[in-house]
Amino acid sequence: MNSNFMTEFSTKGYLDMELLRFTTAGSVDDGKSTLIGRLLYDSKSIFEDQLEAIKRASIRRGNEHVDLALLTDGLRAEREQGITIDVAYRYFATPKRKFIIADTPGHIQYTRNMVTGASTANAAIILIDARNGVTEQTCRHSYIASLLQIPHIIVCINKMDLVDFSEEVYTNIIFEYTEFRKKLDLNDISIVPISALLGDNVVDPSLNMPWYKGGTLMNVLESIEIGNDNNLTDARFPVQYIIRPLSDEFHDYRGYAGRIAGGVFKPGDEVIALPSMLKSKVKSIDIYKGNLQEAFPPQSVTLTLEDDIDISRGDMIVKPDNLPSITQEFDVMMCWMNEKPLQVNGKYALKHTTHEVRCLIKEVKYKVNVNNMEQMIDGKVNLNDIACVTIRTTKPVYIDAYRKNRRTGAIIIIDEATNNTVGVGMVQ
Repeated sequence: MNSNFMTEFSTKGYLDMELLRFTTAGSVDDGKSTLIGRLLYDSKSIFEDQLEAIKRASIRRGNEHVDLALLTDGLRAEREQGITIDVAYRYFATPKRKFIIADTPGHIQYTRNMVTGASTANAAIILIDARNGVTEQTCRHSYIASLLQIPHIIVCINKMDLVDFSEEVYTNIIFEYTEFRKKLDLNDISIVPISALLGDNVVDPSLNMPWYKGGTLMNVLESIEIGNDNNLTDARFPVQYIIRPLSDEFHDYRGYAGRIAGGVFKPGDEVIALPSMLKSKVKSIDIYKGNLQEAFPPQSVTLTLEDDIDISRGDMIVKPDNLPSITQEFDVMMCWMNEKPLQVNGKYALKHTTHEVRCLIKEVKYKVNVNNMEQMIDGKVNLNDIACVTIRTTKPVYIDAYRKNRRTGAIIIIDEATNNTVGVGMVQ
């Protein structure tokens, strides 16, 4: 592993470093896996035996360069076909930040895999082949990034070495993508010209593109401000587990464990439990090594309350003056992830934060053609389709619009017969 890395900061410093999750997306052969391999290689975040293994594999294939894509394409079918099929997660760090990468497929038939990898991302890298410019898959992936409300988008114009590092090509693609993005809800966008194969502008600045005055991809990843990505206004605490120690010393302890989904909680805050609507105050915020004076997303903590009220897994602790929507019927943008088509009036299980209920999909309002953003009304939702549907649940759920809170605005649809996840939805 990078020997210099651990000498630059202590283990404690590493544990306290900020974590950035990002996903990659692009058409087939745009170079997603090669880019990630280049990031790992140039940041010295791979083991020597891994490097030797991919060098030998590259020689066997007759490749002129070391095939860095082999670092992420782990499935045999991926290596044989030279494509990415499943989501591959990789972890690395620099002295400034820790990273989790989700390398997602580019094929249309693996759209569900991209949605899975992008659902928790702070940023998305969208690759464009400099030779091809903006394609249908570029539009598809940008739309999904917009739909999932990924806060930061990095457009990497790759394979600049194959267009002689042309500034004109770069400028034309910027214009083409800028015109398309006007249709989408994308805010923070950076555009970087790169060559993943040769390493230009990935970690080190390119000597072949002196006309480019911006930072490298690594500079952008290290400098993205993610502090405001979480909703710090609307207090939301889905209860995951009730802690009741068996020890006589703590016989009166009752804690509510979970991960904060929104807002800031402090001892003394007045709170209300849903669905009971019973009020209390936060007595303490406990973690494994003591107490906190405040807690915020995405921290995992245990809350204790001043009053012993009935709270169970799936309930939500919120502030009395800021309640989520409590409803049994709502619309979601659904990405269907199952080979079996969506069944209108079909009964499914619905998971929302830590809450599970049964539900009925009442209606398909429309499908979206993600290549041109047109709405289609045909009622059929098949694998990888994205559609607006109306859902009715057997019990109330406590939701926010996905645009407002990515955690409390997301749902998962499960086939009760197979226990397979068949759909994911963003509350409208």
